[in-house]
Amino acid sequence: MARRASSRPTDAELDILRVLWARGPSTVRQVHDILSADRDFAYTTTLKLLQLMTEKGVAIREEDGRVHLYRAAAAQEETQRHLIRDLLDRAFGGSPSQLVMQALAAKPASAQELREIRRLLKEHEEKNRE
Repeated sequence: MARRASSRPTDAELDILRVLWARGPSTVRQVHDILSADRDFAYTTTLKLLQLMTEKGVAIREEDGRVHLYRAAAAQEETQRHLIRDLLDRAFGGSPSQLVMQALAAKPASAQELREIRRLLKEHEEKNRE
């Protein structure tokens, strides 16, 4: 029985999800070729992870004739929001400002990223006024 799609993906599963989000539906071979370009990753490991991800509800397997295609069960933004919400609750007591302060302290943002953050904050403030 498949678990909920909201199950938190592992780091290895997130690597696979990034491939699926970028490429769309993909075979095990296609995912494996991308993952193994940067590190030693066995084909059977990729296959097993995709099978486990399907059981967890994180990925969906579709059959196209004799080919099995895998795709992410949730959009990238939805998964990121779920992970951030979980991190906010567990590590920052639900405080978005603490998360942002620690994120900027851990890895300073470029001037362009700071401009984008300011723009997003302004947009968020305007939405909350409505």
